[in-house]
Amino acid sequence: MMCTFTHEDLMAAAGMQGVRIEKHDILVIRTGWTGSFYQRGPAEFYRDFVEPGLTYSPALVEWFHHMEIPNLVTDTIANEVTVDPESGVVLPLHNALMRNLGVTLTEIAQLDPLADDCAADGQWTFLYTAAPLKVVNGSGAPVNPVAIK
Repeated sequence: MMCTFTHEDLMAAAGMQGVRIEKHDILVIRTGWTGSFYQRGPAEFYRDFVEPGLTYSPALVEWFHHMEIPNLVTDTIANEVTVDPESGVVLPLHNALMRNLGVTLTEIAQLDPLADDCAADGQWTFLYTAAPLKVVNGSGAPVNPVAIK
């Protein structure tokens, strides 16, 4: 079963945590997907592989543009549902967000320990920074993410 979500779902989740998504915020979204790899093992994890994620809509892209979101961080492999359930297009948000709006994407982040810490103290906001590996002539690189509360 495919689990998709939208910017409206993100705002609702933030509201449940007592915070607001504001202009220029970095979005850090934990779905539990990467952590489930360690619980289920490779065979089960990759069987019938369909990961959760954002799904494309013009309203979502406009929201990212209006909010000037600079970075989307998730614990999924693609930051979005790989194949859009409506159009069948593969990775449409990569084009709409990364190419068209300049949003950087951080994928496969292990966010379970951070989520556990946030749940324990009820603080869901923090400074997030990520230093990329210096790759000459590269267009992407692994990062060393740090959350400071």
